[in-house]
Amino acid sequence: MSPEHSIRDSLAAASVNEARPGLFAMLREDVACVFQRDPAARNTLELLTIYPGIQALVLHRLAHAMWKMHLRYLPRLISFVARLVTNVDIHPGATIGRRFFIDHGAGVVIGETAEIGDDVTLYHGVTLGGTTWNPGKRHPTLGHGVVVGAGAKILGAITVGDRARVAANSVVIEDVTAGMTVVGIPGRMVVPRSQRRITDSGIDLDHHQMPDPVGKAIGCLLDRIGELEQEVLRMRGSKTAPGSANCAEPPPEGAKKVLGRPGDFLSVTPTTACGDCDDTCSQPTFDGSTTATHHPE
Repeated sequence: MSPEHSIRDSLAAASVNEARPGLFAMLREDVACVFQRDPAARNTLELLTIYPGIQALVLHRLAHAMWKMHLRYLPRLISFVARLVTNVDIHPGATIGRRFFIDHGAGVVIGETAEIGDDVTLYHGVTLGGTTWNPGKRHPTLGHGVVVGAGAKILGAITVGDRARVAANSVVIEDVTAGMTVVGIPGRMVVPRSQRRITDSGIDLDHHQMPDPVGKAIGCLLDRIGELEQEVLRMRGSKTAPGSANCAEPPPEGAKKVLGRPGDFLSVTPTTACGDCDDTCSQPTFDGSTTATHHPE
């Protein structure tokens, strides 16, 4: 069974086996959960009057109830008014579970066939969008307890498993395994649930503490280059890496033949503070500066 079907089946089973509360009971849960996830929340009056995420959700609950009654224009009108007032665009056909929270609420878009489980948190700028103009299921399915960071885009009829995290500004276009963390463009799964800090309520809000797989890969490559350079130096009987003794001096002629290709020479080791590419790239140097000296052929 595919992850999408398993998540959707679990959401459907939860709605059947568990007595789902009525509209007003769900709204009370929506308001109550904000106090658990937003330290800035002070009282219920404040939430209902100046929190756009709560206002948009209240109007969506009403519009969705009408949508299930096969009404079409009035729910869309309510959704349109909600977008004007809150800057949150939720299609009335979207299915949203219990204790849903949109923090800040600016620029959130949720498509018609999106399905969201219980205890899900979205930050501002999140898009749950489609990737096709064909009718039918075309928007994501989010499992229970998912946290989506600010500016993230989850596109297509994919599934994000229970308790997964999506890093800020990530673009997710493939299924996400339950409990995993996704980061990057396109999104990559990098951290399992066992390596994350989970709060007592079971929700991980540290969406800002994201690993950098690209930076880690570059760091590993630099370490490997340093090891290879030292090995080459030992083979040549030299004590200093070409170009590292004096950054103003170009590498010696002998170094150009080390890699077996005209114009190539060994870069400095990762521990040195300067060094330049063997082409015209604008790669920053290791000390954080952006100036790289180009040695013409």
